[in-house]
Amino acid sequence: MGKITGFMEFDRKVEPYTPVKERIKNYKEFTEPLKEGELKKQGARCMDCGIPFCHSGCPLGNLIPDFNDAVYRGKWEKAAKILHSTNNFPEFTGRLCPAPCEEACVLGINEDPVSIENIEKNIVEIAFDKGWITPQAPAKRTGKKVAVVGSGPAGLAAAQQLNRAGHSVTVFERDEKIGGLLRYGIPDFKMEKHIIDRRLEVLKAEGIVFKTGIDVGKDITATELKDTFDALVLCGGATVKRQLPIPGSDLNGVVQAMDFLPQNNRKVDGIPFSGEDISAKGKNVVVIGGGDTGSDCIGTSIRQGAKSVTNFEIMPKATTERPEGQPWPFWPMRLRTSSSHKEGADRVFSISTKEFVDDGKGNLKSLVTVEVEWIKEPGKRPILKEVEGTEKKWDCDLALLALGFTGSETSIANQLGLQMDPRTNIKASAKDYMSNVPGVFVAGDQRRGQSLIVWAISEGRQAAHHIDTYLMGISNLPLKGEGDLPRI
Repeated sequence: MGKITGFMEFDRKVEPYTPVKERIKNYKEFTEPLKEGELKKQGARCMDCGIPFCHSGCPLGNLIPDFNDAVYRGKWEKAAKILHSTNNFPEFTGRLCPAPCEEACVLGINEDPVSIENIEKNIVEIAFDKGWITPQAPAKRTGKKVAVVGSGPAGLAAAQQLNRAGHSVTVFERDEKIGGLLRYGIPDFKMEKHIIDRRLEVLKAEGIVFKTGIDVGKDITATELKDTFDALVLCGGATVKRQLPIPGSDLNGVVQAMDFLPQNNRKVDGIPFSGEDISAKGKNVVVIGGGDTGSDCIGTSIRQGAKSVTNFEIMPKATTERPEGQPWPFWPMRLRTSSSHKEGADRVFSISTKEFVDDGKGNLKSLVTVEVEWIKEPGKRPILKEVEGTEKKWDCDLALLALGFTGSETSIANQLGLQMDPRTNIKASAKDYMSNVPGVFVAGDQRRGQSLIVWAISEGRQAAHHIDTYLMGISNLPLKGEGDLPRI
């Protein structure tokens, strides 16, 4: 587990950022890689902690101390094999994961945790540069066909695992390119899209078939797919956007974040888009919602040339330390400041939007807010209360609603007669990921609700194991924390 005294000798370091004035000129990634010697030191910080709680913090069960030790010793190819044994796409998680493993790091109890995510990213980038990541096509085929609906991280992980088990896998995607929210939701400055394309070439070479521009449930019915394939796995995500039902919410200029971000990604990629051009250039922008999507809206608005960017969060400002009642190794709700926040946004906490104001022509010109407080009583859920006399009007030409998602679309579920929960997530047991209809499986956000990319990959892998078992009676595909053991 790294160097026994490494955590005492070396301080935590992560990749530095290109200065703000330079990076906001374009949509390219802006981290500056650490040198190999420094990366080895970071691997050396992984202490001989006895029980590596980072394993429990990682939804994939990544073998973190093992690859940290390999990095410390300069055994990069070994590190890449260890990392890929539990994670199909470390180049995605190494850029986009909030790193719950680091919050669970034993060293993090009283020191800065090991920079696990940054190490992970560098392992896979070195592996690609060295040519160690090559297609792993199965030695023979089983004769079974599986359809995967949705090409986000859950769908791609399920597809790769099932293909390696020898099944013939076809992935259906309604957009024009593969990747789901990885491609159309995540801005390029967080992950350039050639990173997806590079991995797709590997998946295609392994024998996976991708069909784009097909909206399952409309262009082809889900029943047709079920009748054509031996198994069907739904990985369409939680795509129903949460609304803000207040006066003026239908004005021009009140825009859902997941309409704004995909359109900009298409612009950057040179892909034609339909509908009105949504631009923050020269506008006073208010981003409503303080999560990752809100942060992405901030960075994108700044790059588009917004006059000002303000971020509203209904929750109170958190502390930078672990809150009381959220002890290690659990994920803490602490204040997190993203690279986009640092690029010029004003953050306002404990605030609620009451009304969007019309300019008389159907366009947004301002919005009205009120300060709020959360009343806590022992044994009860906190109650939101408005603070009297705190109403305020803000100039606003573009309001971006980054409020998350309420569930998945229902067309496929209705066609197949699938059971859903109150949030329109499709019900499927975590024991085998099968829905109430035999042969129909569900993984990722469409099953568990809006979550993290690392959870999506984990769900896709787990579902693949159970689909393989359903088709063959037994499976050697790994479960969480197990190395990849191809059955064929």
